[in-house]
Amino acid sequence: MTRLSLLKEEVINPSETLHVTTRRRQWQQSSVVLLLAHLLHMQACEAFLRIPPRIRTLQLLSSPISSSFGSTGKAVIEDLTDDVKHSNDQKDSWIGWLLTGKPRGTSKVYMREAVELGGVARSERYSSKDWFHNTITLPSSGILKDIRSPVFCLTSWGVFLSIVHRKLLQTNPAAAARLYIPSAPHSLMMSALGLLLVFRTNSAYQRFAEGRQIWEVIVNTSRDLFRMLMLYENEIGMDKRRRMQSLLAAFPYLLRHRIRPNLVMKRLDDEQFERDPTNTILLYQDTGPKDMDYEAAAVAQTEETTGKSRRKTRPLYWVDKRSLPWRLLPPEALEKCARAQNRPLWVCDRMAKEICMVPDQPNFLNRERLLIIDHINKLSRCIGGSERIHQTVVPLNYARHTLRALTLWLFTLPFAVVKDLQGGTGPIIFLVSWLLFGVYEIGVRIEDPFQGTLRLSIMCDMVRRDVLADESIRSTAFQLETEGEKVDGADLEDDEEEEA
Repeated sequence: MTRLSLLKEEVINPSETLHVTTRRRQWQQSSVVLLLAHLLHMQACEAFLRIPPRIRTLQLLSSPISSSFGSTGKAVIEDLTDDVKHSNDQKDSWIGWLLTGKPRGTSKVYMREAVELGGVARSERYSSKDWFHNTITLPSSGILKDIRSPVFCLTSWGVFLSIVHRKLLQTNPAAAARLYIPSAPHSLMMSALGLLLVFRTNSAYQRFAEGRQIWEVIVNTSRDLFRMLMLYENEIGMDKRRRMQSLLAAFPYLLRHRIRPNLVMKRLDDEQFERDPTNTILLYQDTGPKDMDYEAAAVAQTEETTGKSRRKTRPLYWVDKRSLPWRLLPPEALEKCARAQNRPLWVCDRMAKEICMVPDQPNFLNRERLLIIDHINKLSRCIGGSERIHQTVVPLNYARHTLRALTLWLFTLPFAVVKDLQGGTGPIIFLVSWLLFGVYEIGVRIEDPFQGTLRLSIMCDMVRRDVLADESIRSTAFQLETEGEKVDGADLEDDEEEEA
């Protein structure tokens, strides 16, 4: 059948023609409605959504456009109004979640929430999948905040040099040519500078990994020591076992306060805080000395040469006995531990003495006693390992040499690139200085992992829960079934086999 015959047949059949015309009219009306919704969404969405929903719907229903389409058009407009509002609400919430960062005028940095709260998994948060969020939150970066002084100074220097170069090109091209230096020196220095930065960062990361391993030993040894106490509870005694549990749970908190500034303590002469003598205790600040403490070195040398002690009087502090870790300590050990110079070491000594006072019994001899003391010695060695990382810093000569070389290289870099980049010298200097100074600052941050890089509070809470909080549940593992229960269980299994 030819195309002409089909056209003739369509014209000859009037009912079919009327049906096609009706469908075309309905399609045109639907198109107009969709076009109207699109215009409302694109051009007047913001002002439109400021109107209350009820008034907004009444205005649309009373408009001449909606009356021209009848009840169908009114229903479509109502649905479109709800859809536009719902889509914009979703868009606002999604953009707010995606752009989570530091609001203007605040210093707090907001990170992504946990997976349970609708955030992103840790593995995806640091992977290339989360590149957009990591890029747009650059202004709220903590590293950029620490290095903003050298980065902005070098960027301003690059912008200033590019402006001078542009003026000289217009007035005195010969003087502008004198600003150029070859790029070969910077290419040669880049290799040495890269080695300095890589060695700096690698040595800092080794200290970070070692600090985490030390606290892993603390967590594992605490669990093993609690297991030994529960196994020999009958020989040790319930009261002694509970005292050692309390000391063991307080140990990681006391060690954290020694290698980190303790913000919980308040000075006795500070009038800003009111002290309650009933619920507080006086003590000295327990901080380990550092290798770069010149005052402590001078005092130590004076004592060695003259034999006289000229140490300054230490200020007194006070803490609330109801806070951690003080409420974990036994009442008879609280005052003595507070007066100690090294409190975590005092806890280890007290636990070792508690074990030594246990008399010999058939199931508890020197072998078991020395095994428990060996676990206490592991905790004591962790104190020395943590103090070594905290007290020993990267050699000052190496750190200064790296910083001077980096500053000199970046300061002279605009002379090598201004000829080719011209107006783009400033942004390029900003990116390069942010990248290199950022690598240097990361090494500074992680060289002492106990100052915020490692979440020591989480590990302290983990030890406390494993030793004290979950004692009632964990102790069921050390309670074996009686013979009667075993027989009943065996009979039940035999009955099930017979039924099968």
